[in-house]
Amino acid sequence: MEPFALLADGFAVALRPLNLSLAFGGVVLGTVVGLLPGIGPINAIALLLPLLFAVGIPPESALILLAGIYYGSQYGNSISTILLNVPGTPAAVVTALDGYPMARAGRGGEALAISAVASFVGGTLSIFGLVLLAPLLAGWALRFGPAEYFALMVLAFAAVASFSGARPAASLVAVGTGLLLASVGLDPQSGIPRFTFGRLDLFDGLDFVVVTLGLFAVSEVILAVERAGAGALLAPPIRRVRLTLAGLRDVGASVLRGSGIGFLLGVLPGAGGTVSTFVAYGVETRTGGPERKFGKGDPRGVAAPEAASNAAATGAMIPLLTLGVPGSATTAVLLGALLALGVTPGPLLLDRNPEVFWGLAASMYVGNLFLLLLNLPLVGVFVRLLRVPGWILMPGVAGLAVVAVLAVNRNPFDLVIMTGCGILGYLLRRGRVPLAPVILGLVLGPLAERNLRRALALGDGVGDALFPSPLAAGLWGLVVLAVAGPALGRLRARRGRLRIQ
Repeated sequence: MEPFALLADGFAVALRPLNLSLAFGGVVLGTVVGLLPGIGPINAIALLLPLLFAVGIPPESALILLAGIYYGSQYGNSISTILLNVPGTPAAVVTALDGYPMARAGRGGEALAISAVASFVGGTLSIFGLVLLAPLLAGWALRFGPAEYFALMVLAFAAVASFSGARPAASLVAVGTGLLLASVGLDPQSGIPRFTFGRLDLFDGLDFVVVTLGLFAVSEVILAVERAGAGALLAPPIRRVRLTLAGLRDVGASVLRGSGIGFLLGVLPGAGGTVSTFVAYGVETRTGGPERKFGKGDPRGVAAPEAASNAAATGAMIPLLTLGVPGSATTAVLLGALLALGVTPGPLLLDRNPEVFWGLAASMYVGNLFLLLLNLPLVGVFVRLLRVPGWILMPGVAGLAVVAVLAVNRNPFDLVIMTGCGILGYLLRRGRVPLAPVILGLVLGPLAERNLRRALALGDGVGDALFPSPLAAGLWGLVVLAVAGPALGRLRARRGRLRIQ
């Protein structure tokens, strides 16, 4: 019962007028940036960071706002996915398989209602998992030393590659790119400049906000210019958004299955919402019964991935807060924000900053309730936002990025860095290299380097310095499984196809 008593203290934090208004504003802003193509939660969080630093609000309040944007965007993205077949993230691709056919058949309101209810249930159930599992994981993480932390971060890098589908090499390239960007600046031990090219502006390294805005916001603007799609987005009219009791009964089991799958996979570093939505949809196609019509407008094909996506968003907060390891691209940005706000995620967070953890957990429940109560009656307003012309939206994103970068350090050279990172992000996206592992490498690179050096120093530099305990050996075993498992699965599938032929 102790976690729920602490959660009650968290509600005392979340229900403060400032935090309540920030949770409300966060989910509303998250819905808007989720449904507008080209913005997304990462850009919104990066744009807000300089403002939060300038205002100086408490860390728990800042995290409540940023987390609201994070999980609020999950629902907002489903609006453009269902009505326009324009998924803003890879995780939303699965929702489009049945959501868009429902909209074309005049059932867009039903699909949006299913999405809202499934997101609420998935988010709410996963919050209870967060409350129950996070303290256990934090206590277990106290056994971690430098070698264990380094193995855990290597596991995060390996998980990104193994969960990337048919292109693990592209994810490894992205991780390497992030690690290279993280190594710019003075060596933390010797003080020798690395990759600074004699520029004093680079001695402190690359600013996290500047790199993030360049990789995501600027690259998106470049892609929009390349596509030259300046016309308005046309969404079908939505009169009512409602879900009958019979419809809720039909998708109830799918919502529960999707919530469980999403939470469990969201906890895994590197898996995130994309893998969970595909797995949840795959489970539904195998358990849907003979009357299933997946791909042609089956409501269960909307309910399961939407529940999984929101549950994974909450599950990804567990490794972020208790281990300091982000489980997705957006939580990697949140990790950078926490460190910048003076809060160090890890097993001691629950003891040193309990108001941050428990206040966030309670605010996520309140925020999910806000999403359910607001999005059902106001979906017509959000649909009108989809008609914003691209020639207005993209210059606005570029202008906000410039203002945000100048507000960070007031250094014009940061604009050069942002532009260079934007070109890099554009080239990576054109080469179908994911950007999420770049952020993971950028954030975890310095931490991995420090823990590697500490582990080698404690072990006198001998070969078994990285295996000082059974826990470290177990983590390295998981690394091997994460790398070899998908490869063996693809090899087995290839042999099966050869036998059939």
